[in-house]
Amino acid sequence: MIIEQIYTGCLAQGAYYIQSKGEVAIIDPLREITPYLEKAAKNKAVIKYVFETHFHADFVSGHVTLSEKTGAPIIFGPNANPSFKAIIAADNQEFKLGELTIKVLHTPGHTMESTTYLLIDKNEKEIAIFSGDTLFLGDVGRPDLAQKTSEVTQEDLAGILYDSIQNKILPLPDEVLVYPAHGAGSACGKNMMKETVDTLGNQKKVNYALRAGITKKEFIKEVTEGLLPPPKYFPLNVRMNKEGYEDVIAVLERGARALSVNDFESLANETGALVLDVRHQGKFVEGHIPRSISIGLDGGFAPWAGALIADAQHPILLVAPEGREEEAITRLSRVGFDSVIGYLEGSFLAWENAKKEYDTINSITAEEMEKNEHPFFDVRKETEYKLEHVLNAKNTPLDVLNNYTSKFLLKEPFYIYCAGGYRSVIAASILKSRGIHNMINVEGGFPAIKKTGIAVSDYTCAIK
Repeated sequence: MIIEQIYTGCLAQGAYYIQSKGEVAIIDPLREITPYLEKAAKNKAVIKYVFETHFHADFVSGHVTLSEKTGAPIIFGPNANPSFKAIIAADNQEFKLGELTIKVLHTPGHTMESTTYLLIDKNEKEIAIFSGDTLFLGDVGRPDLAQKTSEVTQEDLAGILYDSIQNKILPLPDEVLVYPAHGAGSACGKNMMKETVDTLGNQKKVNYALRAGITKKEFIKEVTEGLLPPPKYFPLNVRMNKEGYEDVIAVLERGARALSVNDFESLANETGALVLDVRHQGKFVEGHIPRSISIGLDGGFAPWAGALIADAQHPILLVAPEGREEEAITRLSRVGFDSVIGYLEGSFLAWENAKKEYDTINSITAEEMEKNEHPFFDVRKETEYKLEHVLNAKNTPLDVLNNYTSKFLLKEPFYIYCAGGYRSVIAASILKSRGIHNMINVEGGFPAIKKTGIAVSDYTCAIK
């Protein structure tokens, strides 16, 4: 028996490869399926099933392409209604995989089709659950994502999730392993642990939503408290996972088009494409194509792109570190952004060498900042801001920055900071693209600022 978690850190997402006697099941695969095919081929095994725990909102799954390439059926739990051919399993239905059994446990609440898969060995011992977004480590799935297509409220869904947890998950043995679909950093929950596998027994001790004696009323209140609005790209991903999508190979072939400086500039003008610069934020600060947007590959690239780029169909031109163009296209496709039409050959250095106009961002160290006094704008999440922030700083969270652009100063200089510099440079690039150029990025963010002795405060002055 082989159980392998294939974890993708930038999405905080876990896919699963399960093998027994030459037969393989894949649970919640990523859109690029080559690793699963190669692993099965190396093990001289055949992919027999593709299981989906639900219609994912935060990434485009590889179920459709993997089924097409292997002939393996796609399996959803009850209530799923995909546009493509799939097995809609009944609650408690079992699927044989070599000497193993995979049992369907319908666990609605995160969404109405959400399903947990229970792995049982040849001796009928319950080994593990693949809980999707029903149960995370330290948390449970948020119950507000299905409301757009349902008449039920988030409180209704939370109540349904409570019943699923109590009736389907908690009765399982404490030694059962919990393999969730996501870990810390995912927007599908609010309190996830950094670990990616645990026992159910330990989760009963440490997970607030699984504690002994919690009532349904308490559960609903605690699960629905503090939920931030879901990222804007979530409905797009649900639709693609439900209706189908283009093979990622075709997306790569279309996007991996090297363009000379002149061709890049002409295509940008002709199409009105968004110029997306995915180099390190430090490089962007030093020089970038005017009105380009910075979202660095070496950070939460795909989720931030999904959250901040308004139209997934709008053409995108890339400025990427040389050799990482395909990586950028692939990671954009994971969140449904299939519209890359080319990249700048030779990266930004080619633009500089061609003597083209470029822009910079005024950026200083926290130590240098002590010598100046300007207003502060904090682009961290509200939860981060509440813990501690620069005294009198205004909270303008990056994920909803467009709601605050009128609050920024047009003439007077102002400081902008985050937790380390990644998000503040993204924010600065967005502001500059909208004609606001008088920001000063603080290198190192809030931790560096704290070391200078500049006054900090608790939550008192967030913009409402």
